[in-house]
Amino acid sequence: MSKVSLPQGTRDFSADVVRKRQYIFNTIKNVFELYGFQPLETPAMENIETLMGKYGDEGDKLIFKILNNGLDNPAKAEKTKLGFEDILQGKTNKNITERALRYDLTIPFARYVAMNHGQLTFPFKRYQIQPVWRADRPQRGRYREFYQCDADVVGSKSLLNEVELTNIYATVFNQLKIDVEIKINSRKILSALAEICGGADKMLDITIAIDKLDKIGLEKVKEELSQRGLNESQIATIEQYLNIAGSNDEKISLIKDLFGNNEAGKKGIEEIEYVLSNFTAHDSRLAVDFTLARGLNYYTGIIFEIKAKDVQMGSIGGGGRYDDLTSLFGVPNIAGVGISFGVDRIYDVMEELNLFPQEVQTGTQVLFFNLGNEEAKVAYQLMQTLRSKGIRSELFHENSKLDKQFKYAEKKNIPFIIIIGSKEMEEKNCTIKNLQTGVQQAFPLQSANDLVALIQA
Repeated sequence: MSKVSLPQGTRDFSADVVRKRQYIFNTIKNVFELYGFQPLETPAMENIETLMGKYGDEGDKLIFKILNNGLDNPAKAEKTKLGFEDILQGKTNKNITERALRYDLTIPFARYVAMNHGQLTFPFKRYQIQPVWRADRPQRGRYREFYQCDADVVGSKSLLNEVELTNIYATVFNQLKIDVEIKINSRKILSALAEICGGADKMLDITIAIDKLDKIGLEKVKEELSQRGLNESQIATIEQYLNIAGSNDEKISLIKDLFGNNEAGKKGIEEIEYVLSNFTAHDSRLAVDFTLARGLNYYTGIIFEIKAKDVQMGSIGGGGRYDDLTSLFGVPNIAGVGISFGVDRIYDVMEELNLFPQEVQTGTQVLFFNLGNEEAKVAYQLMQTLRSKGIRSELFHENSKLDKQFKYAEKKNIPFIIIIGSKEMEEKNCTIKNLQTGVQQAFPLQSANDLVALIQA
């Protein structure tokens, strides 16, 4: 028998990890709802045509395709066999696969809006917290199955939405106590760069190469641009663009000089200046970064990326405006903008920096020792009273030696034990011990409120 294992790029989560992840989820969810967003869930799988062609060539290669069922039909099986030639060439073939696991939450959301736009109230503000799948090469902070937490607004072109989403980022990371840099750029600026480098048709080649800057460095980016057909003069302009540095004001001044009167560039600069001037925190976390490209094709305006400071980790959030995304599904002219939180990377950052509150790791708060049938009955009655008051409690499953029950509490990090033995039953009280401090005291069995106050103190 082969060794039991998990699929590469996936993980099991123990109780301690689940609690910490839920802390992140709940923090993000509460902020989303604070800003007026409502929840949505979509299926794990979509029709393959819903996903393919929406993420660029690089993204399409990472989509997990699901094989069709029903191959016991001989005719269908033969068609499937022939269809594998298409698959080997990177194409799709409905005889083999008609569905795929979702790559992100944005395209399924756009599909949902296109299907339901007649019933929605616009602007429609939704948040979504669900897993996605990518056939990426697993590494630290990058998994094949991971959760995304998205917030999107559709049906509005107002830049106030970009300001709101920027403030959501700031609020969430303040609450999680992660020191971050919120990077912004505009795809209009990248479009302007393409125009002064030979035309709008260069846009995709330029953004794909620039998006790899952090991973491969400037020289490799220049090599890739050359391979994509850009000449030395165009590459020199892009290098000048990528070397823009300084404060936000200095960067904007330099980009204005580079672009001159280019209309797309002027519009992109105006968008960035609007977000900067209306961001309520007004601190160093919000930084203009003209190297930010976001390789996905559907972005059209402001784009975001979040980096944690003092930690070697990729982006822990990102997003942007996609003014005509629903037209991919036959419903044009519904503007949209959204952001996403990378929960798995956020978890890794918080773990490395020891940012999780101690109480997040507490499951059961009280263990009742089991000292016999009659004693257990009394313990169970008190335990149910504590549970009704919100105290997470359990009774040890059998009458065992005290040492075994103590070890159980210690291994599960249960902070309190309650003992009700024959002596306590005679005196109609219980003994509660704080295992962290060693302090032990007696309480009347009828004093449940006092017990609750002690445990929650």
